[in-house]
Parts: sequence; C-alpha cells; structure tokens
Amino acid sequence: MKITVDQDKCCGAGTCVLLAPDVFDQRDEDGIVVLLDAEPPAALHSLVEEAASVCPAAAIAVSS
Repeated sequence: MKITVDQDKCCGAGTCVLLAPDVFDQRDEDGIVVLLDAEPPAALHSLVEEAASVCPAAAIAVSS
C-alpha cells in the first residue's frame, strides 16, 4: 500500500487522524493533513482505506 495526500484539497476535518494516528497528523497552524507513513504496515491498511473513503475533501489517495 502506498498513500499520498493532497494538502491543497485538505479541509482539516481530522477524521484521518482519528482513524489512523500512526499514519496521519495535522499541522498545528491550520489543521492540514501531514502524512507520517506513506507505506504503513499491513495491520493499518483497513484503517487507512477507511480514512481515505471518509475524507470529505478526497485528499487521501491509496494505491497498491
């Protein structure tokens, strides 16, 4: 799994951080997503896929 984020699309909702805090964080100044792990371990894949699917701005892309 490879993850990319589009910070220009991000609206700072923070759902990704709540679902997968080992993979995503937010900038303190504006809440924009920060990718902590672009290739997370298999144990986190389902959480990352859920985070991508519920992102209101569609700022998270997941590929295999």
